[in-house]
This record gives sequence, structure tokens and C-alpha cells, in this order.
Amino acid sequence: MPRPREFDEEAALDAATAQFWSRGYEATSVRDLAATMGLTGASLYNAFGDKRALYERALKRYVEHGFRDRVRRFEHQLAPRDAIAAFFAEIIELSVRDPHRKGCLIVNSALELAPHDRQIHRALSGVFKEIEGFFLRCVRAGQDDGTIAATLSAEDMAKALLASLMGLRVLARVNPRRDLLKGAARPVLALLDANKGRSSARRAN
Repeated sequence: MPRPREFDEEAALDAATAQFWSRGYEATSVRDLAATMGLTGASLYNAFGDKRALYERALKRYVEHGFRDRVRRFEHQLAPRDAIAAFFAEIIELSVRDPHRKGCLIVNSALELAPHDRQIHRALSGVFKEIEGFFLRCVRAGQDDGTIAATLSAEDMAKALLASLMGLRVLARVNPRRDLLKGAARPVLALLDANKGRSSARRAN
């Protein structure tokens, strides 16, 4: 029988995620990972495979406990317009509170690895589609309940929200000031309300 693992696998994976998030893929060595995870190099390879395989697992964990958790909380507990606003507000607050300016592991991976790594490119393309899909569902639902302007193309608005979110994440790595990030998000969120009253009146007629 194989011996049971004598460490907390989830805690070790969280430690690896934090290391990759802080330093990036290339700048993180297997020795760095083993040290921060509290493992020997051999134990790391036995449990997680090589550095590349560990990175993929760390990225998946980040997406699940970051973006997908946020969607579950906001989409099912808030009205559509409020869910979009809350999503942006939480991202801004996380950025402001991060003294190390780590940014977003999804965006960091897109910039560092996606251009020359087909698997990461494919995985991140799927994540971006998920984010866009969340915004699209919210915009359509908001148009249905009258809280978001019906004159907008829901598909175009979802893409604009995705682009704004990604831009905020990059901007926050350099200058994570609350007033700057809120000011950058405000115009795209205001588009949701443009001509809302007029479109609502048109539907009522």
C-alpha cells in the first residue's frame, strides 16, 4: 500500500499559488516552491508533478476560489446591476488592500505565459469566456428587469466590462489608488444606466 501523505495538500497548494502569484512562473524555482510548501523536492514531485503541472493546478485553484466564488456569491444573491457593481467594487478593494501589488494571477499568467504556451492560452481563453459570460448574463437579466439600459448590445457591454476589468487589474499593479481605480471603472458602469429611463418607458408603451 502507498504511504499516506503526511502534509496538508490543500495548504501546500495554497502556498504554491501564493508563490507563483507573487513572483511569477519563471522567477519561481522548484527550490522556492519546496521551501514555501514545507516539502522536499522529491515530495513535491511525487505529489504534484513538475513545476509546470503544479502551476496549472495553482492557477485552477486561484480561478475556483477567486473568480468562480465571486460569481456564485454575487450572481445568486444580488440583483443583476448590483452584481456587476459589487464585482468591480470587490476587485478594487482587493487591489487597494494588497501591499505587494500582486495584481491578478489570471492576468499575470496571460501576460507572462499565454503568448507562448498553448495550454495556458487555451485555459485562460476559457476563463475569459466565463468572465464575459457572467457579465452577459447579468446585463441580459438587468435589461429584462429594467435596471440596465435595453438600448445597449448585451454582447458588446459584456465585452466592455471584461476589458475594463482586465485593465483595472493591470493598472492596480502600478498605482492601486482607490480614487484612480474607482474613477476608471465609473464610466463603463455608467453605460449600464445610459438611456435607461427612456428605454423603460418605451417598453411600457
